[in-house]
Amino acid sequence: MGTVVVGYVPKPEGEAALATAIDEARLRGAKLVVVNSHRGGPDLDREAAQEAEAELAAVESRLAGTGIEHEVRHLIRGFEPAEDLISIAEANDAELIVIGLRRRSPVGKLILGSNAQRILLDAKCPVLAVKGGA
Repeated sequence: MGTVVVGYVPKPEGEAALATAIDEARLRGAKLVVVNSHRGGPDLDREAAQEAEAELAAVESRLAGTGIEHEVRHLIRGFEPAEDLISIAEANDAELIVIGLRRRSPVGKLILGSNAQRILLDAKCPVLAVKGGA
């Protein structure tokens, strides 16, 4: 059985990535690994961590009804999200990584998000990038 790894954030781009990853895992008969990665530090206080846990519990509930073998990981290890996603994909011999992209301002379009860019360039497996909802 193969594995599909998805980077999840509770935003439109994360929801789009999760929906696509569910479809891909079902299509491929693969296990789905959902990764939510935070660097930690002052940006992630107790309240934010509890909110993230609640959001991931909702993801777990959503996945429970799909019949897809899955795992949900919430990582706070001090690494960049790209590092976590790539290392989990490699450890699981993933056949696909799914990431969500968000709209950017004209200036922001000059530079693709650093995590997305790193995943696209450094992943050893194919990467599917999807746009978030409007």
